[in-house]
Amino acid sequence: MAEMILHHYGTSPFSEKVRVAFGIKGLPWQSVKIPPMMPKPDLTALTGAYRKTPVMQVGADIYCDTQIILREIERRNPTPTFYPGSARGLAEGVAFWADHQLFSASVAIAFGLMGEQMPDAFLEDRAKFSGRTIDRSKMKMQAAVMNGPLRAHLGWIEDALHDGRKFLFGDAPSLADLAVYHCVWFVRDRAKATDLSDYTALNVWADRMKGFGHGSPSELDSKAAVEIAKAAEPAPVPGGVAENVMGLKPGMAVSVTPDDTGRDATVGELVGLTAQSITIAREAPETGRVHVHFPRAGFILVPHKG
Repeated sequence: MAEMILHHYGTSPFSEKVRVAFGIKGLPWQSVKIPPMMPKPDLTALTGAYRKTPVMQVGADIYCDTQIILREIERRNPTPTFYPGSARGLAEGVAFWADHQLFSASVAIAFGLMGEQMPDAFLEDRAKFSGRTIDRSKMKMQAAVMNGPLRAHLGWIEDALHDGRKFLFGDAPSLADLAVYHCVWFVRDRAKATDLSDYTALNVWADRMKGFGHGSPSELDSKAAVEIAKAAEPAPVPGGVAENVMGLKPGMAVSVTPDDTGRDATVGELVGLTAQSITIAREAPETGRVHVHFPRAGFILVPHKG
C-alpha cells in the first residue's frame, strides 16, 4: 500500500490537526514541507489550483481539506477509530463548527498578537486568500473584539469536559477532539495569544491531546512527491457519480471551489460524487493523471464553462 504523504508547514493549525491524527493512530507518514504562502508550484501541480494547507497525497490520489483527509486516514486505518461510541455524525458536526466558527476567532486573536511581526508579503498573501483587506493597525482591536466569542466557544468545551471525561465523547479521542484541539493549539501553544489558565478541564484535555505526538514522519522533497504521483495510477472511485439535482454526469467538466477562503477553482473531469465527497480527474505533463478529492460540505461544485 502506498504511503500517506502530507504537504504542510509547521505553524499551520489545520496541519497540526492531521499530524495529531497520525499520532492517535500511531502511523508512519511522509512529510513534504511547503511554503506558508504562494507560490506553491509543486503543490498546485498536484491539486490544480487548490492552495490551502494541508493536502494529503497517496500515490496519484490527492485529498484537499482536512474533512476528507481524516476520512481517508480512517478508511485506511480504522483502528483506533475517530468515531468511538456515539461520535459518528455528531463528531462531524462539531468538527465543522470548530473548523469555521472557532477557527475564525482563533485566527483573529493570533493575528492580533503576531501581526506586527508578520512580513508585509505574508499579510498581502492572506488578504488575497481571505478576500478581505487586512489592516495591521486594526489587528489588536479585532483580536480584543474576538476574545469574547473565543472564550464563549471554549466555555462550551470546558463545560463538556468538566464531568471528568477524558475526551469530548468519552474515554477515546474522536474527530471532534482533533478539530477543537487544532484551534486551542494555535492560540495556546503556537501563538500564546490569550490566557486560558482559568479553563482547567480544557487545559488538561489539551495536554492529553498534545501527548499523542505526530506518529512517525519521514522527510520527502516536494518534487519527489510530484514524481510519485506521475509514476502511479489513481485508485478506482467506488460508486461513480450519484444522481444529483444539477444533472452532473461522469466525464463532465466541473469546477470545485472552497466557499470561504482560498477561492481558487480546481477544474477537471467529474469521476466521483457522493453525499460527502467530490472526485475529479486532472491530467498534466508534470503529474500524469491524478484524482483530486474534496468534501461536499464547504465546497461549491458547478459545471465548468470554458
